[in-house]
Amino acid sequence: MKPVYLDNNATTQIDPAVLEAMMPFLTELYGNPSSMHRFGGQVGQHLVKAREQVAASLGARPDEILFTACGTESDNTAIWSALNSQPDKKHIITTRVEHPAVLNLVQHLEKRGYEATYLGVNAKGQLDLDELRDAIRKDTALVSIMYANNETGVVFPMDEIAAIVKERGVQMHTDAVQVVGKLPIDVSSLPVDYLALSGHKLHAPKGIGALYVRKGTPFRPFMRGGHQERGRRAGTENAASIVALGKACELATVNMEEERTRVKALRDRLEAGLLAAVPDSLVNGDITSRLPNTSSIAFKYVEGEAILLLMDGHGICASSGSACTSGSLEPSHVLRAMGVPFTYAHGSIRFSLSRFNTDADVDLVLREVPPIINRLREISPFREGMEPKGEKPACGC
Repeated sequence: MKPVYLDNNATTQIDPAVLEAMMPFLTELYGNPSSMHRFGGQVGQHLVKAREQVAASLGARPDEILFTACGTESDNTAIWSALNSQPDKKHIITTRVEHPAVLNLVQHLEKRGYEATYLGVNAKGQLDLDELRDAIRKDTALVSIMYANNETGVVFPMDEIAAIVKERGVQMHTDAVQVVGKLPIDVSSLPVDYLALSGHKLHAPKGIGALYVRKGTPFRPFMRGGHQERGRRAGTENAASIVALGKACELATVNMEEERTRVKALRDRLEAGLLAAVPDSLVNGDITSRLPNTSSIAFKYVEGEAILLLMDGHGICASSGSACTSGSLEPSHVLRAMGVPFTYAHGSIRFSLSRFNTDADVDLVLREVPPIINRLREISPFREGMEPKGEKPACGC
C-alpha cells in the first residue's frame, strides 16, 4: 500500500527532476570540484550554477551563499560566527519555540558563560515585539528567531523583527528551513545577517543545506581545514547534493504559487473536515499567519502517539511535532510555550503537505481518522470533566 505522506515538515520526497539533475555527479562526473584539472573543473562549474540558483531563490548574491550539510549546521555556523566575531558580547536572544538546532545550542552556550533571553509566545504562537525591544542590551551579540515554526506553521513577522534588531545594531539570524520554497523571501530588503535553509525540506536529498551570510557581516568559520567555500566551510564539496539543492530551489520558485494555492486548499479541506467530524478538536496556532502546507490539530482526551500508530496502520503518515524531538513522552515544548492544555497538547497531530499530495490523500484522512479518534476516546483514561481545573483551549481559532 502506497503511504499517504503528510509529514513534509520532517522531510520531503526528492523531486524526480532534482534526482535527474544530481545523478550524473554520482556516476560519470565524479571529479573533485576543487581539483585543478578539467575533470574536476567541469564539476566546479556546476557548483557555480547551483550557488546562483540558491541565491536567486532568496534574492541574494551568489557569494553570499555558503553550502553546508544541513539546516542544523547552518544554524550552528551562524550562531558561533556571530559570537566568535564579537567576543566582548555575551548575550543571546531567541524564543521558547525554536527548533532544537537553536535551542539546544543556546542552552549549551549558557553553560559556557553566555546569558540568554527566551522570548515567550501567546496562545496563537506569536511573539510580543515589545518584549523583543526590551530584551535587547548593549552586550547582545545575536538575535536568533525562526521565520516559521516547524510544528504549528506559525509565521513570525520577520520584516518587523529584523528591523527592530538592526535598528539597535545587533546581528540577526533566522532559521528559515520551513519557509524557503513555500513563501517568498527577498534578503535584499529583509535585513537579516544570516538565514538558514535545508535541502530535504524542499524536495532535495538529505545531507545538504545552505547558509545565507550577508556581504559585510563579520564571519568566523565553524569548520576549518581546506580552502573550500572561499575558506568559510572546509571539507570536500558534496557536488551531487549541491547541484540537487540548486535545482530544488529553482523548482521551488517556479512552484511556489501552487504551494500557496492548491496545497493550501488541500490543507484547508483536510483541517475543516477533521474539525467538523471530531468534537473537541482545535487548531494549534495562528490560523491567519502560517505556512500554507501546515496544520497542527489537537484532539482532546487522546494520546498523539496512539493516533499516529493507528493512522500508520491505514497508510497515513503524519507526526506529533518535530522529528528532532520525537520519542519524548513530554508534550511539545512549542505547545507548552503556547499554553495549550495538557488534555489537548498530548493529542496534537501535525499534518504537513506538499505539492505531491492529492485530493485522494485528503479523502483517506477524512475517512479514516475520525473513527480512530472515537475509538481511542472510548478507551482513554481521560474523560470529560476529569481535566485539571482551569484548563481551557488555547488556539488560533
